[in-house]
Amino acid sequence: MTTWQSPYPQRSTARQLGLTTGILPTGSRNDLTDVPGVRVGHATLVAGEGPLRPGAGPVRTGVTAILPHGGNLFQEKVPAGAFVLNGFGKAVGLAQLQELGTLETPVVLTNTLSVWHAADAVVTYMLAQNPEIGITTSTVNPVVGECNDSYLNDIQGRHVTAAMVHAALASADGGPVRQGAVGAGTGLVCFGFKGGIGSASRAVGPYTLGALVQANFGRRPSLMVAGRPVGQRLAAYPGPEGPEPEAVPSGSIMVVLATDAPLDSRQLTRLCRRGALGIGRVGGSAANGSGDFVLAFSTAQRVPNTAGGPTMAWRLLHDDAPEMDQLFLAAAEAVEEAILNALFTAVTVEGRDGHVAHGLPVQRVLETLKEG
Repeated sequence: MTTWQSPYPQRSTARQLGLTTGILPTGSRNDLTDVPGVRVGHATLVAGEGPLRPGAGPVRTGVTAILPHGGNLFQEKVPAGAFVLNGFGKAVGLAQLQELGTLETPVVLTNTLSVWHAADAVVTYMLAQNPEIGITTSTVNPVVGECNDSYLNDIQGRHVTAAMVHAALASADGGPVRQGAVGAGTGLVCFGFKGGIGSASRAVGPYTLGALVQANFGRRPSLMVAGRPVGQRLAAYPGPEGPEPEAVPSGSIMVVLATDAPLDSRQLTRLCRRGALGIGRVGGSAANGSGDFVLAFSTAQRVPNTAGGPTMAWRLLHDDAPEMDQLFLAAAEAVEEAILNALFTAVTVEGRDGHVAHGLPVQRVLETLKEG
């Protein structure tokens, strides 16, 4: 029986190693599930070695699932917003999310050519919970994002199955988020190093904002850590035998923000735009071939699938409330730190054709920061 567990260990996060970015305090664990009720699950598939055999392997891929709450999302939707920084991507479900301002399924992340398999699996998952979908009520809008893991993975093989998606959904819990080379982050490369899943959070008064990223973007010379051009100082790492950054596709990043602050879709979309600033803080520039998407949802209120009347009462944070500016700052800070955590926690992974994505040389980075 497949366990869908990642064989790669998780290294320490940036903050665990003493690197502090931003000025706001973190949530209790400094990850997405600090937002009460939010759950994250992964399914990882690693198989085969050696030359690429399209359709057969080697395989370095997976699925990551984010659930806003433990109830029935179709019956109890959550307010949501989205922002497309650069649209070179194959995300599913954003048009309805932006039009209606709600999220009615889990957010699932995977690789580029497996988006449609994953979306179909999400529909099956939702139909099992809501057999009336498409018969006595509306159809359902699966939300699936992606990054290109073809440098390490047999992406043509589309090895992501419904069983993988359902395993990621079933394993989702509110515990610490597994980061690095896991789930949808298994085969990713970020700034010429091993990328993957990263997470971070910020506390804003009584509220919490969390970020989870699927980081697969950037060229090594552009990497900034704590405002310093670390990537330029690591240009030759680990030496001539290392991968050439230009051999890696332009890449992408998916960002998912969660908060328990009472925000509507318009406000959450504004939050997404500030989250995109966190990508720039680490050196991202939304390259032509990069798909850069930011989604946000609030767990503070639920939107019933069946209207109980012609009006609905909302409790919302004022746009000019001091907490709103702090949430904007929190979005930028949390995304920045989540990307750094994706780099810091991921270990070296070898994939197809002997391609190697080296783990970030963490100690060298820390020494470089001390040197100024």
